[in-house]
Amino acid sequence: MQRTDDSPRVLAAFLILAGVIGEIAAFALTIEKIHTLTAPGESLSCDFSVLVQCGANLQSWQGSLFGFPNPLLGLAGWAAPIAVGVSILAGAGFARWFWVLFNVGLAGALGFVIWLISQSIFTLGTLCPWCMVTWSVTIPAFLAVTLYNFSRGHLPATATVRRTARTLYNWIVPLTVVCYLIIAVIAQLRLDVLRSL
Repeated sequence: MQRTDDSPRVLAAFLILAGVIGEIAAFALTIEKIHTLTAPGESLSCDFSVLVQCGANLQSWQGSLFGFPNPLLGLAGWAAPIAVGVSILAGAGFARWFWVLFNVGLAGALGFVIWLISQSIFTLGTLCPWCMVTWSVTIPAFLAVTLYNFSRGHLPATATVRRTARTLYNWIVPLTVVCYLIIAVIAQLRLDVLRSL
């Protein structure tokens, strides 16, 4: 089994941080969902305005896409990056197949987040604060792991792609900011966020 020779400690620390932030957001959304069930009709602590709120998102069918509240996916899913990060810091090395599966999981999370962003902006017309926290860590987690995997040859790629991935890996922060700006521009064009502030 091919194992990684290097120890990506910065990536490990980031995965732990992203996982903890994601868990906090998922926990907060779970508490808010419970509040909607125990005190229907009451506003939630994350409902700041008609535009910035989580109530509409949590009570929509999009908020329970698989038949249970979406935040439960976050509670379970964010444990994986934390476990991977802690394992790396403890000296674990992972086989190539593990990195591929981990990347597939993050790609699924990113795909789901992109769908939720589109539903939030274009269908529900809201910006859910805790949802945005989840978006904000899912995007760089996917970028970091994907670029790391391409640069290390865990994902099949040409030498040029590996070199490009190594370069882009050092630009994770600017790439993430660009992604945030794209979402912000789309939200502004669709919802006129600035006028509602």
